[in-house]
Amino acid sequence: MTNKNFTRKDLSEKIYRNIGFSKSLSAKIVDNFFELIISGLIINNEIKITSFGTFTVLHKKERIGRNPKTKIESKIHSRKVIKFKASSLLKKKINENG
Repeated sequence: MTNKNFTRKDLSEKIYRNIGFSKSLSAKIVDNFFELIISGLIINNEIKITSFGTFTVLHKKERIGRNPKTKIESKIHSRKVIKFKASSLLKKKINENG
């Protein structure tokens, strides 16, 4: 097993090979897909992709953290993070092939 990440380029290459769209159109499809997910998260704070999973924006409060190496405390500012919860169908498919 390799540690190679699956990139946008890999995804557009698969679209190019499996569907037959041009490489530039395949790259635009992938870019537009991710832009739709990002804009949906910004507007709705949640995106559900049936049979895949749900992306949710969580709001983390400001807190005090500590550098484990130096033991110096510092303030961690409030921020938004993305949480992903896989659908039961995705989990089932992963476990069948594992």
